[in-house]
Amino acid sequence: MQNQTTLEKLNEKVSGILQQYHSLKGENELLRTELVTLKSESEIKNQEIEKLIEQNTMKDLEIEEIVEKIESIMG
Repeated sequence: MQNQTTLEKLNEKVSGILQQYHSLKGENELLRTELVTLKSESEIKNQEIEKLIEQNTMKDLEIEEIVEKIESIMG
């Protein structure tokens, strides 16, 4: 087995660092994509929650009106 020169050792280390960099860069891109997807899903859910809250409020008002009508009929 031959002894590696300093330049060869340095080249190996730089290659290793570059491999790590590319791996982390790919992972970072995947995480960024997932984050965008999750934010989009969250916004859709928030809109649905707001819609349901509004519908619930309208149902409550409808129930109140029905109760008032029943009370006015009963005297």
